[in-house]
Amino acid sequence: MTGLSDSFQRPINYLRISVTDRCNLRCVYCMPEEGVSLMAHRDILTYEEIYTVAKVAAGLGITKIRLTGGEPLVRLGLPDLVKMLAGIETIDDISMTTNGVLLAQHAAALKKAGLRRGNVSLDTLKPERFNRITRCGTLEDTLAGIEAARSARLDPVKMNMVVMAGVNDDELPDFAAKTITAGWHVRFIEHMPVSGSGDIKLVSVGEMKKRIESLGSLEPSRLDVGNGPARYFRFPGAAGTIGFITPVTEHFCYQCNRLRLTADGKLRPCLLCEDEIDIRETLRSGTSPDELKSLIEKAIACKPQGHRLAEGSGRQGRPFSQVGG
Repeated sequence: MTGLSDSFQRPINYLRISVTDRCNLRCVYCMPEEGVSLMAHRDILTYEEIYTVAKVAAGLGITKIRLTGGEPLVRLGLPDLVKMLAGIETIDDISMTTNGVLLAQHAAALKKAGLRRGNVSLDTLKPERFNRITRCGTLEDTLAGIEAARSARLDPVKMNMVVMAGVNDDELPDFAAKTITAGWHVRFIEHMPVSGSGDIKLVSVGEMKKRIESLGSLEPSRLDVGNGPARYFRFPGAAGTIGFITPVTEHFCYQCNRLRLTADGKLRPCLLCEDEIDIRETLRSGTSPDELKSLIEKAIACKPQGHRLAEGSGRQGRPFSQVGG
């Protein structure tokens, strides 16, 4: 196995795989209210095709995989894919991002198959507000999924809250308090201006901290709760942690270590850039591993140095539900 790096000498060891564009929620920051056009079933990569890409990528230096969607758990047989990926010798970490609605049904099977960790999208602790943000979901289902994941020891289970001004930012202290009372690992994420997300306004990390510290002073956390861009803190004595992900005000492009594979077989070097390399037809034409390696290396070579969200250059292409945000 060799190491991968892009044109800016950033090591690339992390593959995010979108297994479906379908979702059982319709969150306001992820897709427009009218929904999006769904991919044809024939255009979605099979589990065997996903495995082929992952195995070749692992041979190049990918060691970590995250499964995303849409909502990954709406695709049947996901534990089967996890088991396949866990059998790749050099993959040492398989995780998943989910809305949690179906997690209670699948957490134990996913753990048994080889899933190590889970992130759950949760933007409010208020049932009525949850329904407004997701447009169709119920808070009870997601909370049950979180508890099932914790019981299955998909550790650490991290709760991702997209902080939106005038929508849910008043709940920052409530989420932060959960790190003390329930041992939650909570990550506060700056909202990114993207196509279909309406007029949602940004709450900066500085403002987030100011409101959270009404509960007490934060100190840097020494707990190892992830390998992504979040910076972690905790209240003294708290079992849980607080992370901040700041794609707009303090972007982390300089340390980006990831490549994305969309559900319809596109390699995407950057979430916020529309450049993609189609590998589906190559896969289905009986390509050799060397040809696939070449396409993966080409995609990594295309990674931009950074995005321009802070300059007001919002992403206008495919909604996050189609690229595995």
